[in-house]
Amino acid sequence: MTATDLTAQHAELTDLSAVDDIEWGVRLLAATPTHEGRDRELLRQWACRADEFGSGLAAVTSTAKVVERDGGVREMLLARYTSRPPTVELYTDTLSLAEELIDARGWRAWYPPGSMRAAALAHEAVHAHLHHGPAKAALKQALDHTVLRLGRHRLAGHVAGAEEVAAHAYARTVCGLGRSPLLVTAALRAALTRPGREN
Repeated sequence: MTATDLTAQHAELTDLSAVDDIEWGVRLLAATPTHEGRDRELLRQWACRADEFGSGLAAVTSTAKVVERDGGVREMLLARYTSRPPTVELYTDTLSLAEELIDARGWRAWYPPGSMRAAALAHEAVHAHLHHGPAKAALKQALDHTVLRLGRHRLAGHVAGAEEVAAHAYARTVCGLGRSPLLVTAALRAALTRPGREN
């Protein structure tokens, strides 16, 4: 896909930036398996709490090895964290496409040059942080999703997709972005799945 192709989609994608970051979080949760049929207001509460949790996290450092490779466009991935061994895979083809898309969409004020790479690394650092430490339990508590109650005791449940919303909020905050990386991933998905696109 060229920059010309991306610019040609301008009219098709103009409404994406009109959707706020919380609503993108709601849409991510709604599209996550197990949330089919969930009340939209409940999803909004979870998205708000996950966003607040992620944006309030102290700086997270990662010791994971960073490996750059192609193939992200095919899988629609910017980056991926794997725990054994701790590795962050950065997909350079998707990152390049994201940068082209940001330019074509006129979003540079929100996403400075190179910021998607930094955001991807920050995002994956949070996944590692939640995977290895006590922060995962803290996120559960912040979401306030009770799956079992016995008298005064309650068991906090896992909310699928909330970790992803929190990681995007963290990346937005620590990288000083004007908008969540969720907006760019939504635009990438729209560009990569449009009818008639050749892979």
